[in-house]
Amino acid sequence: MTCFLGIDVSKLTLDIAVVKEGKMLHEEHIANDQKELRSFLKHLQKNLSILAQEIVVCMEHTGIYNYKALDVLCKAGISVCLEPAMQIKKSQGIVRGKDDKVDARRIAQYAYKNREELRFYHPDSKTAQKLKALLSCRERLINVKMQLEVPLQELVGYTDSDIVKTLKVTNNPLIQCAQKQLHKIELQIDELIKQDQGIRNQYEYVTSVVGIGKITGLNMMISTGFFQRITDHKKFACHSGVAPFRHESGTSIRGKMRVSKMANMNMKKLLHLAAMSAIRSSGELKEYYQRKVAEGKNKMSVINAVRNKLISRVFTCVNQQRLYQKNYQNAIV
Repeated sequence: MTCFLGIDVSKLTLDIAVVKEGKMLHEEHIANDQKELRSFLKHLQKNLSILAQEIVVCMEHTGIYNYKALDVLCKAGISVCLEPAMQIKKSQGIVRGKDDKVDARRIAQYAYKNREELRFYHPDSKTAQKLKALLSCRERLINVKMQLEVPLQELVGYTDSDIVKTLKVTNNPLIQCAQKQLHKIELQIDELIKQDQGIRNQYEYVTSVVGIGKITGLNMMISTGFFQRITDHKKFACHSGVAPFRHESGTSIRGKMRVSKMANMNMKKLLHLAAMSAIRSSGELKEYYQRKVAEGKNKMSVINAVRNKLISRVFTCVNQQRLYQKNYQNAIV
């Protein structure tokens, strides 16, 4: 792989910079359209004698705006690297100004300089893509339902009953509709899990851990690329914002260990709910929580430790392909 393409993706356009052996070779501005991207790739092959197997494409992760380009590039057999925008920005040092053309150059240079450490994108299966879309839709429906329910509940006892009745007449049909759609989504998710043997087995391993429910387990599977993209429990703890880091410098700064906010905050929220469920259930984690709090440990620090324990158990079960055993006994006596 000797040719590095940096693509700055926007809703309507793609700015492309081509770097070969560290030197800028070509620049292009095209529409964010599959036909135009295919035409550009043919131009590279015909006029610049660059083959698909020589190319590495680097893009910032911009969500759905990447989808058209990813589809074309993966079908063409081109290696693709999706990097967080913050990762690329922090690697560039001090920069001034911004436009799409310059950003494409910077992305291409980033890919060239870090060519030994790039992680390549692997498309998810259709089932995985559907699961991800359904989970996102479910989250949005829950938020809409709460936005309608909570204000109504808070108004009771604090405002005129006629106003509350009027609002209920308007809001209740919407709340009931959202509830019905949530039920349909749950059924679709269950059906998708049943259809794929590999996903079903992995789901059973994950949810066998006490405290890990259906939604938390599925989100862990999606976030880790079904435990292929993230294979180490410590890396996932960092990704989820539950891994504590030191805050020290010289002799003057001696801060406490603390977690980072650069994380998947939705996953962190779900893991918090899982930890709360685990310490309410009778068992080892409840005893651990009570013991540490009795020793004077901060409650949130102990809950964070429980989150890390849950992550470690899930990864162990998946890696060893076995269900979690509540009352484990060592076979070696």
